Amino acid sequence: MFYRKNLPGWERAMRGIGGAMMIGYGLAGMPGTMAGYLIAGTGAVAIATGFLGFCPMCAMVGRKSPSP
Repeated sequence: MFYRKNLPGWERAMRGIGGAMMIGYGLAGMPGTMAGYLIAGTGAVAIATGFLGFCPMCAMVGRKSPSP
């Protein structure tokens, strides 16, 4: 790929878990509201960044993944 991973493994897992919880709450806890859709969308972005291992906001501030 053209990007360098900037998230450690534990944070990737936490983003996946947290994103799934956000989607569940947004769609089941606040059904049919704009806030519920916004929370679910944010959860989808968290899952995507966890899956890819790259966070654009972290890259903007210069965060790098620790060396293994």
